[in-house]
Amino acid sequence: MPAASSVPPGPASYDPDYFAPLFAIEDRHFWFRARNEVISALVENELRRLAPGYRVLEVGCGTGNVLRVLEKVCKHGQVIGMDLFLEGLEYARRRVRLGLVQGDMQAPPFGDKFHLIGLFDVLEHLPDDLQVLDYLYSMLLPGAVLFLTVPAFSSLWSYFDEAGRHVRRYQFHELQTRLEQAGFKVETISYYMMSIFPLVWMQRKLARGRSQGKAMDEKDVHDWTVNELRIVPVANQALATILGLEARWVKSGRRLPFGTSLLAMGRKPD
Repeated sequence: MPAASSVPPGPASYDPDYFAPLFAIEDRHFWFRARNEVISALVENELRRLAPGYRVLEVGCGTGNVLRVLEKVCKHGQVIGMDLFLEGLEYARRRVRLGLVQGDMQAPPFGDKFHLIGLFDVLEHLPDDLQVLDYLYSMLLPGAVLFLTVPAFSSLWSYFDEAGRHVRRYQFHELQTRLEQAGFKVETISYYMMSIFPLVWMQRKLARGRSQGKAMDEKDVHDWTVNELRIVPVANQALATILGLEARWVKSGRRLPFGTSLLAMGRKPD
């Protein structure tokens, strides 16, 4: 596994203690399954435009949950996963055989540019999101695509965002504007995870009530977050089925009016 010794650890952007509990549940958890279904379908659509030998990069690949999907879908190209955290890459190595790089998008360790870059639930961790999009823009070939997902609606802000060290949640037009400011032509943008919005909203509201408006300490934040990642078998399968139907709607090119997350694809002009 290539590693750049000069890479800063980036402790403010993510807590590596969450890699282990995520790795344990991602393959089965309804949320990750639904996200992967949408990502797989939209990436497949984009690959139809590309000749064999294309290059794909996932920035912030973490434990390799999405990276494994990209490895499966991108059969005729090269896929690379990059992350700041060696801890995440060690888990990713258990899932994929492709190239993994410990690196920073501010100083990307690549000689070639890419036809597709994925940034899945990463942008919300970084204070200067426009600068991040500028970096990614420079790493793409003309005509290439940035595909990203982010959490939506500031009203859903909770201990879960604090545990994830998020800086923000996005609204539809906010994300669209950021991409356009960085020079991208936005071709696809939609909310998704609409079906679970009422459940998540209620859970966040109840959590605020239980905390009685007091700031939660780090242990409480960690415990509540890990508890939320628990898999309840019957409910998990039911939600996976419902979100699977929703995923078919989104991958057909239609938009959803709201959801707990947003996805977008922006193209760098030729």
